[in-house]
Amino acid sequence: MAKHFQVGERSQALPAPREFEPGPFKKSRPPEPLRFDVNLVADALDRQRKTGVVQVSIPGFSPVRLYCDEQPPVGDDSAPPPLAFFAAGIGFCLMTHLTDILTARKIDVTCLRLEQRVRFMTNLGTMRDLGHRTEGACEHVETHVIVDSPEPEEKIKSLLDEAQGACMAHHALRNPIPWSTRLIHNHREVESRRG
Repeated sequence: MAKHFQVGERSQALPAPREFEPGPFKKSRPPEPLRFDVNLVADALDRQRKTGVVQVSIPGFSPVRLYCDEQPPVGDDSAPPPLAFFAAGIGFCLMTHLTDILTARKIDVTCLRLEQRVRFMTNLGTMRDLGHRTEGACEHVETHVIVDSPEPEEKIKSLLDEAQGACMAHHALRNPIPWSTRLIHNHREVESRRG
């Protein structure tokens, strides 16, 4: 029997959050930066299956329904796990900036490849069974940008410098960013945390 594996598809509906109002898109005027949101509404299904609708708030981006799962025995391996989306998002975001900048600057590149390893730590499968709290961490992001180009080395270094400076995912990795989490239990806020 063939295994069904699904990542996502274009959604007919926008994410519909109940706890916050998605902000309107505001076009910027140079030199103002463009500010936008990526909104997600996700629901837990059976076992470890999850689904969510995500949309970048910039006009022209379609909402996407994504599927997420874990491996057996806790999940069914029917979709990528959350950390696969996280790691891919880091790499694809940097690739977007690299390709955008090399196109805008007319940098001659014959081949561009990104290889990345993201190291995680969890005691989920070992300590929880012994009664300890579950803990996890992202310990290291290792990125290799491989460029074949007749351009001088300094021009390619400058391309990487600008791309890393423009990449919002890499910025989030390198800099502490404000965060907040609210816990809504039975339609009532019972906890609000921020840092």
